[in-house]
Amino acid sequence: MTYHRPLQLNQALELAAMGARVLAGGTDILPALQGRDLTGTVLDLTAVTGLRGITESAKRYRIGATTRWSDVIAADLPAAFDALKQAAHEVGSVQIQNSGTVAGNIVNASPAADGVPALLVLDADVELSGANSKRLIPLAEFITGVRRTALLPGEIVTALEISKSATSGVSAFQKLGARKYLVISIAMVAVRLVLHNGRIEQAAVAVGACSPVARRLTGFEAALRGLNVAQPSAWRAALQADITARLDPIDDIRANVGYRINAVAELIDQAIAAAAQEGE
Repeated sequence: MTYHRPLQLNQALELAAMGARVLAGGTDILPALQGRDLTGTVLDLTAVTGLRGITESAKRYRIGATTRWSDVIAADLPAAFDALKQAAHEVGSVQIQNSGTVAGNIVNASPAADGVPALLVLDADVELSGANSKRLIPLAEFITGVRRTALLPGEIVTALEISKSATSGVSAFQKLGARKYLVISIAMVAVRLVLHNGRIEQAAVAVGACSPVARRLTGFEAALRGLNVAQPSAWRAALQADITARLDPIDDIRANVGYRINAVAELIDQAIAAAAQEGE
């Protein structure tokens, strides 16, 4: 193995262009080796200046690629980020949260990645940088399938960006697993609501671990507008319809399709109630 830990982004991009394997926290890559040696040319991003931390500008929040989940938990952010903070607490143990990165969570492209639904309800964009290029694409377009992304050869994720227009309101995250802690999700949801006098003015709802990629329930979001947040019976039919239309759960060792569908509906009700309580 040839190991590189550059200090400057241009150095990292040059190595990426030559095909180096990118490593950030290593909390996904190393367990996947199952005891085998890491081989080839490895590019460790953790020392690159400017890639770690959350910054705020007049129009956007920027989450650097090597920002740890523990950094998210500690950050002073609006209530719209509460779902992301709650998801951060679910990313493995505290040791994993201190090593695992936000960008690594999305690049790994697991259907059960805890951070993705919470980032989807924030309309997060992914910044992709190459040696001679930079582009910004929606997170919903970045993850294209199980363990597949829109990264081109030589590109690395350098940040996630969130427009301040998507940071209004309150949010909540709910996850169901076979046990309370250190578990892969059976289903998980994130909700962001803008409320006025107990009614829903805007809604964003995303579901993970129930499709090849986490998905927004856009039809259900539209149906929620104008409804009383304390009356879940008013949205039950719309929720079931959009779950059927938008999700594609599977039977596996953790749960069957029917259980997952029922769990999603219950988790969404719980997340809406939790978010509404924070908005009171």
